[in-house]
Amino acid sequence: MYWTLELASYLEDAPWPATKEELIDFCSRSGAPLELSENLQELEDDGEPYESIEEIWPDYPTKDDFFFNEDEY
Repeated sequence: MYWTLELASYLEDAPWPATKEELIDFCSRSGAPLELSENLQELEDDGEPYESIEEIWPDYPTKDDFFFNEDEY
């Protein structure tokens, strides 16, 4: 399983919180790449919904990770 920003970006509009099966269904309906569905299928499924992408990919970069100062522009 591997994650990229491009793959994770498809989950930004996912209906959070969502179970593993709901996320896989969302990916197939939204036209996300097959690699994303494969990554989601490899997740452990304890029946509990995921609250956000950070629970799936803990290293998901947030806006704070970028050193862009919006006040300058």
